[in-house]
Order: sequence, then structure tokens, then C-alpha cells
Amino acid sequence: MLTLIGEYDCKVDAKNRLLFPSDLKKQLGNAFDRGFVANRNLHQSCITLYPMQEWELLNEKLSKLNRLIKSNDIFIRKFMGGATICTPDSAGRILIPRPLAEYAQIKSDIKVIGSNNIIEIWDKELYNNFLQQDIDIEKLANEIFASPHSKSE
Repeated sequence: MLTLIGEYDCKVDAKNRLLFPSDLKKQLGNAFDRGFVANRNLHQSCITLYPMQEWELLNEKLSKLNRLIKSNDIFIRKFMGGATICTPDSAGRILIPRPLAEYAQIKSDIKVIGSNNIIEIWDKELYNNFLQQDIDIEKLANEIFASPHSKSE
């Protein structure tokens, strides 16, 4: 399993290509050459870039959903609809699919974020706005990590 970290200021060129950050590329190792699947993020206006091995794990879970159940069918259709394979070119660039770039409101300046086992691609201004949200991160951490026996006051 991958553990990707870091926040990188990048640009996309006129053809919507991203020159992948070299530090993130090193963290990916051989996984970089296998490529990625790009998709809309479920919760934010950004792109989620799944290294192929992570996409395969997720796709295995999705393939077990019963499509005769309406909610499963709708979820799969909406989620898979934006999924696009992105293969790095010889210069280490990745083409960001235009519909996904439009969804994430990507113009030129972007943030590329190593986010554990995935990569997020944000329009820089939208990412800065996200960081300015009034969220009590300490409270959120306590809710997520505290066990019933170790909750603080």
C-alpha cells in the first residue's frame, strides 16, 4: 500500500498537461509508470488521482456491488462515469481530462496533494479557500481517532 505525502505548487499547460512533481514521482516508484485513474472527488471540487494499484483495489470492491439494487447501480454509474485512465508520457506529464478539469475549476495554477494512498489535484485558489474554512481540526481528530475508553474531556 502506498503512503503519499506532500503539497506541491504546479501548473497545467495549455493542453491540460501536468508535469508531475518529482518528489511525488519518487514516492510512487514503479507505480508511476503503471499510470493512474483520474476521477471527480466525491466531496470536494477537485480531482482524485488513483495510482493504478489503488484503483484496482477500489474497483474490486465496486465489482462486488449488486447492480440490481438501484442505489448501487446509480452510485456505480455516477462514480465510474468520470473515471479516466491517465498514462504518463515520456516527459513525466499527465494529461488532465478536460471534463474533470472543468469539474475541478482548474485554470493554470494548481496544488497537487499526496493524500495517503491517492493524489488530489486542486485549483490553487479553491484549495486555499478550502484551507480557510472554519473547521475545528482538533475536535474532528478526537471524533475520528478517540476510542470510547480514551476520549478526552
